[in-house]
Amino acid sequence: MTRSLKKGPYVDPRVLKKIAGKKPQETGVIKTWSRPCTISPEMVGFTFGVHNGKNHIEVHCTEEMVGHKLGEFSPTTKFLRHGGKIQKELEVKRKDAEIQAAKAAKAAAAGGK
Repeated sequence: MTRSLKKGPYVDPRVLKKIAGKKPQETGVIKTWSRPCTISPEMVGFTFGVHNGKNHIEVHCTEEMVGHKLGEFSPTTKFLRHGGKIQKELEVKRKDAEIQAAKAAKAAAAGGK
């Protein structure tokens, strides 16, 4: 559910205070823990270090990001891969095929000399 139009977008005042009167080129990474903060036009060009629960992920704000939340660009979970046993079997077959191809190429290079 979106925020009420009457209230307007939530922009953390502490984040605005950190960028007030500064230029994006002069400022380094601005650390913030405010993931629900909406990106406003004043933030374009700045680089924010958005906390994901473990460390800060650098997010460079662009024109297309205006209206989105800072937390959208700092994932909190690490994607490993889909699949289980079948996926592992496919990866093992693929790795074996690469090893066989490398051995064949090495044998062809040695036989040609």
